[in-house]
Amino acid sequence: MSVTQSDFRKAMGCFATGVTVITVDRAGEVHGMTANAFTSVSMDPLLVLVCVDHRARTHAHLHARKRFGVNVLAENQRAISEYYARSPEIHQHPEEAGASFDRTAHGTPVLHGALAYLECRLHTTQEAGDHTIFIAEVEDVVVREGEPLLFFRGDYRSVGAPIGSLSGSENQEAPNLGKTGNGRNT
Repeated sequence: MSVTQSDFRKAMGCFATGVTVITVDRAGEVHGMTANAFTSVSMDPLLVLVCVDHRARTHAHLHARKRFGVNVLAENQRAISEYYARSPEIHQHPEEAGASFDRTAHGTPVLHGALAYLECRLHTTQEAGDHTIFIAEVEDVVVREGEPLLFFRGDYRSVGAPIGSLSGSENQEAPNLGKTGNGRNT
């Protein structure tokens, strides 16, 4: 049995993700792209990764600048996600999508209203098919209150009500799903 790209895309769509906008400064301009292929890698040192298509203009900017931001979008930032998911040639008026930016001390663009922001310095890269895996060390974070923008089966979603535990106790400790570790459940 051979797997088609369509089958693979459908299967990956079953994995609900958050939505990020990767931002990089290039010659004083903000360049960005929407990405959901983002995850934590290590707690010591603090590392994250983002996968970027070789054809994306942001790909070359990440290689050149070696510093970028990861903006975790809040549920009210769908228009910003859609804006940065389009072709970069259309990225001329980000304010029309509600995007505005500040700069860190290193000049990295920070998206106003993002649920979280991570300032990253490129650590290593790894070619992987038609993408590059950019692994970066996290140098600064900002976390705000709010709910995330989610993506599932090709549609934007928001967080629903928490699911109660099977044992009926609502105060049990959450599983170790969001923590990077050695791969063992303890």
